[in-house]
Amino acid sequence: MPLELIPILALIAMFVAATLLPINMGTLGFVAAFLVGTLAVGMNTDDIIAGFPSDLFLTLVGVTYLFAIAQNNGTVDLMVQGALRLVRGRVVFIPWVMFGITGVLTALGALGPAAVAIIAPIALTFARQYRINALLMGMMVIHGAQAGGFSPISIYGVTVNNIAAKAELVNSPLTLFLGSLFFNAGIGVLLFIFLGGRKLIGRTVHDTFDEEGPSGSGRSAPAGATDGTGGTGGAGAHGGAPVFSGHGTAASTATLTAPPNSPLSPLPRRSVSFDQVLTLIGLGALAVFALILDLDIGFVSMTVAAVLALASPKAQKGAVSQISWSTVLLIGGVLTFVGVLQEAGSVEWVGNGVAAIGMPLLVALLLCYLGAIVSAFASSVAILGATIPLAVPLLLAGEIGPVGVIVALAISSTIVDVSPFSTNGALVLANAQGVDRDTFYRQILKYSAIVVAIGPAIAWAVLVLPGWL
Repeated sequence: MPLELIPILALIAMFVAATLLPINMGTLGFVAAFLVGTLAVGMNTDDIIAGFPSDLFLTLVGVTYLFAIAQNNGTVDLMVQGALRLVRGRVVFIPWVMFGITGVLTALGALGPAAVAIIAPIALTFARQYRINALLMGMMVIHGAQAGGFSPISIYGVTVNNIAAKAELVNSPLTLFLGSLFFNAGIGVLLFIFLGGRKLIGRTVHDTFDEEGPSGSGRSAPAGATDGTGGTGGAGAHGGAPVFSGHGTAASTATLTAPPNSPLSPLPRRSVSFDQVLTLIGLGALAVFALILDLDIGFVSMTVAAVLALASPKAQKGAVSQISWSTVLLIGGVLTFVGVLQEAGSVEWVGNGVAAIGMPLLVALLLCYLGAIVSAFASSVAILGATIPLAVPLLLAGEIGPVGVIVALAISSTIVDVSPFSTNGALVLANAQGVDRDTFYRQILKYSAIVVAIGPAIAWAVLVLPGWL
């Protein structure tokens, strides 16, 4: 067996094990890096550890720590309240507000699943109360998270740009961000058109059906009335699934209901605190220092988080435990193993095999589908960390534009997070209200199958094909 094939087989085994078993793929990555590196490749432990992405580690810890503080002190809730009041009672804008606020959170550095966990319960509460298609609302939240997910200071954006920089590829962080933003916004428009968004035009929160019937009428909704998703409002077989509150904690029932004096917000009105003002200033400073002054995102986010913690010790209580350690472990382990993969020459070996095909456009398309299919069941970050290095030899050959391929791979590997087997899709399913969950599950499954089937092809046609022509 060729030496170069051993790490690839180990990578496949890691994906299969992490998909079928409840184990973090990062753990398997560290183990595989140690075993394959020492036994097969002949590396020492210092060489293996040198592949650990210390810069990404600092970024992940700093950014998720900062957002844990922002969530604890109510700044995230404040942002949601402000966005919701902009609709001024017009139901047609509510799905787009949810899309936008989730995108802002991820663009500022929040992890996609964290942003979805915060916004999905609020969005799906509105879907039930104002008779908005639950599938439309849930998918708008997920695609909103992906729309902002590749900003230069976001976790996905930093990961992809870091990989491209280490491979010395021509890359454009702005193109990556805008490509994902416009692609997901386009999907949002299609969802809005085909899932009943046009029926919301002209409606207000005062003349739509809520749980008790038309606002102020005192009548109940007709028995068996649907919400536009095919559900009947029953609990369904999955009625006991946990529902995540606006603070990302599990609860047995939905805790977000609209107070009588504020039909647009599931959150009580309250004055803006000093901690929240300071947090908003800190988030703005993060964007300025990281994007304009080009300072390290990890150090800046950690500095802002430390200032907030010192200014208000109570607000940061428990924030360290809310750092996404599972994601830190995942990225650290996978990218450490990728270093072993590169040291073994597996990347060049695959690249030579790709070159032998003589059809770089076809290879780019296959890589897009590979990322989409695997990511529908596994971590998108892990897929990005594996597929982009595999595409490096193809991109260095110069036959197709590297920027377009990188953006297409990034989009293909993340738009499939709508799958009910992914964290984002599962969060939407768990927080659905007033629908038959079995029916809603099948709807999400059908939609995710459509995305997997045509999403990579569209990304390839829009971003890769023009560079070839």
